[in-house]
Amino acid sequence: MDRARDSFRPGISSYTTQVAADNAGTVNFDRSCLGIREVNKREAMTVICWFRRVLRLDDHPALVAAAEGGPVIPLVILDPAEARAHPASAQRQAMALPDLDAALRRQGSRLIVRRGDPDAVLSAMIRDSGARAVHATQGLPFATDDGLAAAVEGAGARLHLHPPADLIPRGSVLTGTGTRFKVFTPFWRALRKGSIADPLPAPRLSLPMSWPASDGLDWPEARAAMNRGWDVVARHVQAGESAAHDRLDAFLDRLDARYGTRRDTPSDSDATSGLSDALAVGEISARRLWHRAMNAQAHGIGGVEDFLRELAWRDFARDLFDATPNMGRTCWKSEWNDFPCSGDGPEAEAWRQGRTGVALVDAGMREMFATGRMHNRVRMIAASYLVKHLMIDWRVGLDWFARCLTDWDAASNAMNWQWVAGCGPDASPYFRVFNPDTQAAKFDGKHRYRDHWLKPGAQGAADFAAAAPRSWVLDHHPAPLIDLDRGRQRALDAYARFRR
Repeated sequence: MDRARDSFRPGISSYTTQVAADNAGTVNFDRSCLGIREVNKREAMTVICWFRRVLRLDDHPALVAAAEGGPVIPLVILDPAEARAHPASAQRQAMALPDLDAALRRQGSRLIVRRGDPDAVLSAMIRDSGARAVHATQGLPFATDDGLAAAVEGAGARLHLHPPADLIPRGSVLTGTGTRFKVFTPFWRALRKGSIADPLPAPRLSLPMSWPASDGLDWPEARAAMNRGWDVVARHVQAGESAAHDRLDAFLDRLDARYGTRRDTPSDSDATSGLSDALAVGEISARRLWHRAMNAQAHGIGGVEDFLRELAWRDFARDLFDATPNMGRTCWKSEWNDFPCSGDGPEAEAWRQGRTGVALVDAGMREMFATGRMHNRVRMIAASYLVKHLMIDWRVGLDWFARCLTDWDAASNAMNWQWVAGCGPDASPYFRVFNPDTQAAKFDGKHRYRDHWLKPGAQGAADFAAAAPRSWVLDHHPAPLIDLDRGRQRALDAYARFRR
């Protein structure tokens, strides 16, 4: 991509970029000490860098700080509880580890993998290595940091938490009255007027005198949770930091002014970047994507502004989640906690298994289970069908997406489900009910997407059959759970009663 590619490729480089103060987090950098340097290993303090959903060397603030502090032990913690709650995301993280380990080994370093509860693992690692500091990325919105500092300090080290390399630090884009934005469009305008900090090049790491033991790169709890789906989903994944940058190159090569409309066609695999899973597990940073896209725009490539808006939606969700971390369980508009809806049950199970009798919904649910991904417009339609036509609690859908998506992101998942349900910030009005058949005619007029996932003998249908639990009913032509017009009217009537 000669017309738009900048000089960066992920790999080994000295750290020479100035760190913006609002992106430095709790760590102050002595710039005179950064870059390639010799370290007296007998005097230098060994530090641990916990690669916490940031599975890359490029633009990794915690790694840069760790490298400045002394010999670095790169650590990944595979938490069995996370594998049980988010198995597809756990698989996606596990698949990124070989590439990360290879990148570290090219420096003479290596990746240490431990399985277990993070508090216990960090305490044991500190004792095993004699490390005096742990650098990690802030947990929000993926986990709580409660107890981490106590565990680390109790083992004799200090915990340094750094912000992720998102577009903006949380809470830094505010309204004129100094409050957080609750609507995306003004948030986007404010963000677009500002500047996005430059990505940080990968630092050169100095090595510890000895290496602690590693549990290996596999995540058996995630394999067990994925069951038959592991091998099928793996075929649809391109894992690793280098693969993420290759995908970005290819996307910018084909990006043009049609991006804003093409991205709504679920059968057009080239219409979008395909980088949501790489972003979710931290193989590439939002800042790197932003600056590469801006460089492409400067070279005359169209469609970039629409792509930048998509990146900004991710930051908007994280900003909301930072301000209201209970968004994953409680309606953002508190009065909606009293809206009448059903809990889990047979209809929800039919929705999960892709047998609602609504072709576009079923195709999307089968795509997600077999690949770990679902086209964005189809996600909205499948979610709307669950919460409006079936009137099932949005949290039932949120939990299933959290289990099945390789690009699962707690903040985006919560915001998107509340948006569809009408109970979140900047939400779609509850009376706006997607008609799946109308949407299918508009965006899948030639049936390519639906046929791929539903037609017997099609590759997508075969993939879903291979991934699905043996207990599931594989019905290619299930009877509709509810008439679409009747379901829509039932939802509107419930909404009218709720307003009264």
